[in-house]
Amino acid sequence: MMRLITWNIQWGLGMDGRVDLARIVDHARALADFDVLCLQEVSDNLPELKGSGGEDQFAQLAALLPGYRAVSGVGLEIMGEDGATRRFGNMILSRLPVCQVLRHTLPWPGGAVHSMPRVLVEAMVMAPFGPLRVMTTHLEYFSDEHRRAQVEAVRAAHALAHDRAARPRQAGTGTYALRPNPCSAILTGDFNMVPSDPAKARISAPFEDGTLAFLDGWSICHGQDPHPPSFCIADQTYGSPHCSDYVLVTEDLKGRVQAMRYDTDVRLSDHQPVVLTLD
Repeated sequence: MMRLITWNIQWGLGMDGRVDLARIVDHARALADFDVLCLQEVSDNLPELKGSGGEDQFAQLAALLPGYRAVSGVGLEIMGEDGATRRFGNMILSRLPVCQVLRHTLPWPGGAVHSMPRVLVEAMVMAPFGPLRVMTTHLEYFSDEHRRAQVEAVRAAHALAHDRAARPRQAGTGTYALRPNPCSAILTGDFNMVPSDPAKARISAPFEDGTLAFLDGWSICHGQDPHPPSFCIADQTYGSPHCSDYVLVTEDLKGRVQAMRYDTDVRLSDHQPVVLTLD
């Protein structure tokens, strides 16, 4: 059995205006005895964020989960006027062994829109049923052009993993030592798109080279039932309640998907956590 949670935690800012990472972790533990926790909107030294004291949340979350390997995926890394580094991005925390980590910088086109650099972070973990790539990301909110370009980059990163599996590299030592390179993968995150968005369908489109396609975990478990809302439930600043957070699995894992659910009740972020169980 493997359990995964993905959650855009809005740097721990609850709907009560309080930033509290401990209660984020506590609630995740209450939801499931998770093996992997994928988080988006983790901050470090960004006191201008509402409720934030500028804490290094990457370090804080790692400390709150001492039995887990903490993997950071920083999309935004800038230096303030004082020269100090400021960071914003994603995390994967895994109590399953992590053998390799990759970070894929996603496209960041120009244009007169609000935008920031985005990243796809990938951890190769040893799941109970074998090696597995776990990927999480947070796509651009304000630009459809950016999101579509980022979707193509996510697909390209996944296709390259398939190519590495199909054409194994020469074995070596040290930095050239071989690591497991599975085709099987889970893709999670805040995609900032509704289920009917063509870009959402594009993520699951077949590959011409035989790369394993992504399937929506919710649809595997619940068929044509609409996705529960995962955003704008308590705060409609960005629209009416809708789903923008997803867990996708490669088609070879379809038979292992046992359950998937959205917690639509909690108000510890402006997004809702999602739980996937694999058998």
